[in-house]
Amino acid sequence: MSGKLGDFVALGAGACLPLAFAPLSLFPIAIFSLSILLWSWQNVTAKRGMWRGFLFGLGSFGVGISWVYVSLSQFGNLPIVGAVLLTAGLIGLMSLYPALLAGLWIHLFPEKSRVTLIFVIPATWVLFEWLRGWLFTGFPWLSLGYSQIASPLGNFAPIFGVYGVSGLVVLSAALLLIIWQWRRGWILGMFGIAIWIGGWALSHWQWTYPLDEPVQVALIQGNIPQDFKWLPSYQVPTMERYFELSQRHYEQAELIIWPETAIPLFYHQSIPHLVKLFQQHGQHEVDFIVGIPIMNREEQYFNGVFGIGEQPEFYYKRHLVPFGEYVPFAQQFEELLHYLAVPMSNFSSGPDHQSPFHSAGQVIGVSICYEDVFGELIRRSLPEVTLLVNVSNDAWFGHSIAPHQHLEIAQMRALEMGRYLLRATNTGISAVIDVRGKVVARSPQFEVASLEATAQPYQGSTPYVWFGDQLVLTLSLMSLGMGGLIRGYRRKLLS
Repeated sequence: MSGKLGDFVALGAGACLPLAFAPLSLFPIAIFSLSILLWSWQNVTAKRGMWRGFLFGLGSFGVGISWVYVSLSQFGNLPIVGAVLLTAGLIGLMSLYPALLAGLWIHLFPEKSRVTLIFVIPATWVLFEWLRGWLFTGFPWLSLGYSQIASPLGNFAPIFGVYGVSGLVVLSAALLLIIWQWRRGWILGMFGIAIWIGGWALSHWQWTYPLDEPVQVALIQGNIPQDFKWLPSYQVPTMERYFELSQRHYEQAELIIWPETAIPLFYHQSIPHLVKLFQQHGQHEVDFIVGIPIMNREEQYFNGVFGIGEQPEFYYKRHLVPFGEYVPFAQQFEELLHYLAVPMSNFSSGPDHQSPFHSAGQVIGVSICYEDVFGELIRRSLPEVTLLVNVSNDAWFGHSIAPHQHLEIAQMRALEMGRYLLRATNTGISAVIDVRGKVVARSPQFEVASLEATAQPYQGSTPYVWFGDQLVLTLSLMSLGMGGLIRGYRRKLLS
């Protein structure tokens, strides 16, 4: 496809891609969108292919992460112009990944053959997605694999992780294009059908196994408006709300979880209030996991979690959000930081290796908000842990699609790890997610709520827990090598 029509098609295909993700979760759209993109890359120069890749990125990220503007303008105190420019800058940066992928592919594999579509493109896409999830602290939001949480391809996640599922999405798109463009393409198309049937069969495979009896849990959703959260006049009323909501569950629950920074005071300032939780723990044998900022003796402060269980425990957030929880090159951006006046925007990161919590008779892996976007970080505590807990504050996203996307990401983590994941958020969506990545209980958004449910502890390991991303990265490199060898062999035959 040549000319501006192909450019427009690439842009439109990208704009449609977010429909495959939550909240709509129309997962087949991801296959069709990628197939159209691959079609637009046929018989074009590397320069045109890069431009179309960039346009595809503008469409997909422009729609899919538009919520960044909400965070910057509504809660970051930025004027409209500044919020638009920063959001556009992030979208443009993310769009460089499909652009560079196209340029590299067309330059190294100019012949548009079935070999490159099957071996090269899916592998290259996986490598670039992984790079996007790592470079500059990483931003793996909208990785293709998340769109397949409800499809048969999602069942490959316990083996290959989200990046492996992304590769299978691209492979499916490539096979669809082959069926359309090549004679007898249906023969290779049968391979694609086999992959999807295999995904369906894996839905019946049990990677991990139940341990002990189910745990009664309560997730407390205070629904504190972000605009008021850190105001001194709201600190005590906020804590009183959480105490009141928790009181309803002292008799039934074995574990009560409060969301990220539920207590808007440093730990040392809130000890007189936390005494109430220690008293309830002793009286009702109920454990607590509470989001709270923590300051150490060196006056470093951390986005933390405090656990009241067998003994007091602490977790310090390890992967911070750039420009949200800390400012890279802070001296250069000092004026911007002062202007934004975002509360708690100079956190320190916690140690890479931290012990899991011991609560409600279980070993619990804790993460805070954005950390659940990184599968490699979550798997560090496995296979020891029997339950996963993520506390979050999605109030920063307002009434956007981001909280739905974030829940979908959490579902992928539960599926990869083969563990229940308990997700407590300030404004929703709080949820209990089972080992299949299915939401078994959830709260409404923007309502004061307490979600009571049962969570089954699990033991054992999925292949992803054992190998992490290394497995799919190795297979991707091998696939690239295979594509290169076949291309070289064909050239030799034709020479």
